[in-house]
Amino acid sequence: MPLKLCLVFSFLLLCFVQASAQTSDTSQRVDIISANTMYLRPESNIQILAGDVRLRQGTTYFTCDSCVINGANNTFEAFGRVYINDSDTTRVWADHLRYLTNSRIAYLTGNVRLTDGHATLTTRNLEYDVANNMGIYKNGGRVVNKKSVLTSQEGTYYTDLRDIYFRKNVELKDPSYYLKTDSLLYNTETQIARFIAETFIRDSTNRTIRTSEGYYDVGNNRAEFTARTSIQDGSLSITGDRIATDDAAGIVQIEGRGILIDTAQGINILADRIFANKKTDAFLATQKPLMIIRQDKDSLYITADTLFSARLTELYKGQDSILKILNLKPKDSTNRYFEAFRNVRIFSDSVQAVSDSLFYTFKDSIFQLYQNPIVWSNKSQITGDTIFLFTKNKKADRVKVFENSFLVSEVEAGVYNQIKATRMNGFFLDGVIDSIRAIGMAESVYFLQDEDSSFTSVNQTSSDAMDVYFEKGELYKVVLRMEVKGTMWPISQKHPSDMHLENFRWLEPRRPKTKYEMYE
Repeated sequence: MPLKLCLVFSFLLLCFVQASAQTSDTSQRVDIISANTMYLRPESNIQILAGDVRLRQGTTYFTCDSCVINGANNTFEAFGRVYINDSDTTRVWADHLRYLTNSRIAYLTGNVRLTDGHATLTTRNLEYDVANNMGIYKNGGRVVNKKSVLTSQEGTYYTDLRDIYFRKNVELKDPSYYLKTDSLLYNTETQIARFIAETFIRDSTNRTIRTSEGYYDVGNNRAEFTARTSIQDGSLSITGDRIATDDAAGIVQIEGRGILIDTAQGINILADRIFANKKTDAFLATQKPLMIIRQDKDSLYITADTLFSARLTELYKGQDSILKILNLKPKDSTNRYFEAFRNVRIFSDSVQAVSDSLFYTFKDSIFQLYQNPIVWSNKSQITGDTIFLFTKNKKADRVKVFENSFLVSEVEAGVYNQIKATRMNGFFLDGVIDSIRAIGMAESVYFLQDEDSSFTSVNQTSSDAMDVYFEKGELYKVVLRMEVKGTMWPISQKHPSDMHLENFRWLEPRRPKTKYEMYE
């Protein structure tokens, strides 16, 4: 290049650099780093650059094929292979750029692509605020972050925070999850998705979640839902005001009006706090828990301070002899037990009971009641040190009472037929008590009535054993067996209150009267 021409070019470049200073603030000045060709129009304060154009404003670098800088309105427009490098943290590509140098707002169109080093956004049009590191799109966008793909109609990308706020028709697709909502805040670094609108989630196991508030940690397979949420997981349905899940550990925590429904087991759990372990099929329910064992006509309701349930194979783990007898398979519907602790109450239309603790297995369908148990059926009350209530087809079938067995049957207010013995074995018919055999030092008090149901006499007896028969749930006959002793008094000689066997107790006030009392 001739020396004269070189000096002219240097002079023009110096003029351009001086003209390109938009203000005394150097952070807003646009500097030219390089260009193959430059044209200067001093009368209109316009500079035209072409060929490998490189510009800088502060810590932001721009490259493109060609560029027009308008000093009059503090803008420049770039064409072809536009590239922005913002402080080495954010990079943007596009076909076209219009840039406001004072406000540092970039309007990009055509094959727009933005990345923060973690995720990549592609869209047709993007407004990028260089000063605040924020991009906005309103005509559809797609973000790819590792294996996750997010799409929405509108979005705001806060590149410093790595947060993207998606709006309108938001979808998140991942090999493990699918999410659909109307508003979603997603962090590309932590891979945490936060939602504040009605949201639907489906995972690779076909579990579905419906919620309206919470977050989902895609990277660590954890989630917390802070509004009323429902989860459908095979035969398991979960609902609660707050639900936290950890899929890696298999843990689900439910708080606030929690509902757990297992259609395979035919049980419902209601409580203000429920912990479930999917790996062991165990759950713990506290804060007014209620279990419902569903039946067609006579469902069973159970409450206590604490309810716990798990697999029998976990309970007898390492005890091969017991497991061999039980012959259980891991996914067998009978491979389950539950326990209830403190203030146990049981209600069905035919049988009610209370105790301090309870143990039940689905393998043998036996309710084992411990510490001051009481069982009621119709007008009869059974007490003892321990009571085993056998069920069949989810109805009461048999009862065994161990030590200090006592049966009280109310004839009318203040009048009670009574049986006491060491042990008792009772039998039910269609869920209603039908007969009882009392064994060991058996005693009875039995009021006789005529055809008009008027009391005629009272019979007090003792024997080694006796059989008691019921009709429609009411005691109507006692048969004494071996070593029988007894006395019969005219009813006029004995007041019913005088005819109480030792340790007599009528505990009707403790009896659950309806299923609605179980919620109290």
